[in-house]
Order: sequence, then structure tokens, then C-alpha cells
Amino acid sequence: MSSILVVEDERHLLDLYTSEFQDIGFSVRSAVTGKEAIESVKIQRPDIVILDIMLEDMEGLEVLNEIKALDKSIPVILNSAYSIYKSDFTSWMADDYIVKSSDLTELIDKVKSITGISSLN
Repeated sequence: MSSILVVEDERHLLDLYTSEFQDIGFSVRSAVTGKEAIESVKIQRPDIVILDIMLEDMEGLEVLNEIKALDKSIPVILNSAYSIYKSDFTSWMADDYIVKSSDLTELIDKVKSITGISSLN
């Protein structure tokens, strides 16, 4: 089973992402702060990370940098309500950048594409 780490400080979105990815067969771990995310990666490498940019304790781009410093091969999708960060040089380390939407199709499709999984269930 592929594992995914969802880093999101908005509880309703965290619950939604967790539910959606579990429903399609992913093992989901979650973190609500950047520090939790970094510690989670240190403890058990996920197959992919979905990372919010605006976190309470630190900026998601800093978390991205820390994750890539730990293991450059971990795919990270930045997931933000703000498209402005796409032009930030640091965001280019991510494997993709998806603007948050009520329709999760693009995010789910990108996760499946990056992990090489066309269908889990």
C-alpha cells in the first residue's frame, strides 16, 4: 500500500484529504504543522507528500526545503489556495504545485501519476 503524508493545518481539509486518499487505497498519515511533517518524514519515509504552503508554525516552502534535504527522492506536491507562490524559486523544488479546489480530481490524478498508480481499488 502506498503511503501519503498530508500536511494541512485546516482540519476540515485534512479530514477531507485523508478520507479521499484512504478511499482510493492510500495509507494516510497527517501533520498539522511543519515541524510535525519533518519529524514524520524522519520517522517513516512516505511515498509522497501533499504540503500546504501556509502553516501556523513555519512556511511550507521551508518545510519543502527540509524534506528535500532529508531525502531528495520524496515527491512533494505543494497545495495552496494561492497561486502566487508558483513564481517563488523555492517552490520549484516541488514535483508539482496545485491550487486548492473543491474538486480534488486534479490533486488525486497528480498523486496517482507521480506514484505510478493508475488505480488502487
